[in-house]
Amino acid sequence: MRAARLIKMVLLLQSRPAMTAAELAQELEVSERTVTRDAQALSEAGVPVYADRGRAGGYRLVGGYRTRLTGLARSEAEALFLSGLPSALREMGLEDAASAARLKVSAALLPSLRDASASAARRFHLDAPGWYQEPVTPELLPAVAEAVWDDRIVHARYRRSGRDEEVERELAPYGLVLKAGVWYLCARVAKDFRVYRIDRFSAVAVSDERFARDERFDLPGFWDERAAQFARSLLRTEVTVRVSEEGVRRLPYALDRSAVQDALDAAGPADTRGRLTVTLPVESLDIAYSQLLALGPELEVLEPAALRARFAAAAERLRDLYR
Repeated sequence: MRAARLIKMVLLLQSRPAMTAAELAQELEVSERTVTRDAQALSEAGVPVYADRGRAGGYRLVGGYRTRLTGLARSEAEALFLSGLPSALREMGLEDAASAARLKVSAALLPSLRDASASAARRFHLDAPGWYQEPVTPELLPAVAEAVWDDRIVHARYRRSGRDEEVERELAPYGLVLKAGVWYLCARVAKDFRVYRIDRFSAVAVSDERFARDERFDLPGFWDERAAQFARSLLRTEVTVRVSEEGVRRLPYALDRSAVQDALDAAGPADTRGRLTVTLPVESLDIAYSQLLALGPELEVLEPAALRARFAAAAERLRDLYR
């Protein structure tokens, strides 16, 4: 533990012109007294740590000293490529590895480039969760992430959607996906690849046994394909509507964008008033009602009759309200 702290102290001093005892204590999560002892130990070991006295004093390395202790461990190198996703790193338990990797890279850079990390952080930030929802980190995510990194077999209990029953699965965890604040696992079961929501795992046991990863597996491509299939599977019924030019423009913001585009491409020519008759796939009539009502007078429901009657009744209530 102390050896790792001494290495980190050298890297910190190498990446900055000087640091006060208080700054080092905060970075190393120790007391200032411990910082003093560690600096003395480094000096005795031949590392030229110099202590400046006074109000503006602190610790620095003398004579442009450079350590060779900047080689990245595998976990640090892998975490470095995710360093733009601080919340994801934290949830997967990789925050410390990413911090160490960034520090090592900073120490290896030229002095003129050492502010690159801070400069990027001031200009770019990724906030993965969607609006109006409190992100919740699945309790078992770190264990699953560890299995993904190490290519280890996982024995898990999983709660199926809409059911109280749980099933047991032996999984080869290939990759993790963070979608709108929800974590998913893409895993191989026997010869098939499937997708599991991490928050539906009730138990996860990471085996010592490793699986042979199929290097042809493309995580982004697999996810895009499954996400498209899932979106299409939700659209179980159809409604026929007549929309104005403004309605056509707003329609992709109310329904699934790709489904709307397919429906518009299949529509016939506009009528003399510029309105298109379009058949749209929707999840259900109740959901279609709430989604399409947002278009107001830019859309007229033609079929089914029950949905048209519901829109007519809503229009009557609005007219009475604003009369």
